[in-house]
Amino acid sequence: MNVDDLDYEQIVAVHHEPLYRFAFSLAGNPDDAAELTQETYVRLLTKGGQLRDRSKVKTWLFTTLYRVFLGWRRHATRFPHFEISTMEPELPHFTPAMADEVDGVMAMDTALQIEEHFRAPLVLYYLQGLAYKDIAEVLDIPIGTVMSRLSRGKELLRKRLCVRLQKSAAEPEALDQDEANQN
Repeated sequence: MNVDDLDYEQIVAVHHEPLYRFAFSLAGNPDDAAELTQETYVRLLTKGGQLRDRSKVKTWLFTTLYRVFLGWRRHATRFPHFEISTMEPELPHFTPAMADEVDGVMAMDTALQIEEHFRAPLVLYYLQGLAYKDIAEVLDIPIGTVMSRLSRGKELLRKRLCVRLQKSAAEPEALDQDEANQN
């Protein structure tokens, strides 16, 4: 059954309220409930052809809405949202002055300390200029794995550079303290 304009309007008129109430019971707020309901209608328009028996449209709508909700929840679990202000203590302290101190040699020395399976995609992408697809071919891994390793590798590199720069910034202060103690 393809959903034409007349069928669509009729389906929305009949099922909107119960569908929205179900969405609200899952999401817990009106904005998300409205978005879940809207996404369900979008899927009805794009995938309504999968529905063979018109008498099962209500079940199809509720099942689709529930699956959309589960997808959102999985995504939120995998990629939680945090306000930057609450995460500041966990962020590495990296000032513009520190960035000025990083040179190619320091970056490469730090990169050499990263595990090979993170280092190889970084080198191929940033130093060799290869595309994700080419890196995937070279390393014989899926493109998604390339993207994941690049992301994790960049984070490891950033953290290790911060630690290295903080140590080098602290060393002159320690030397100044030693000189002051000797005088």
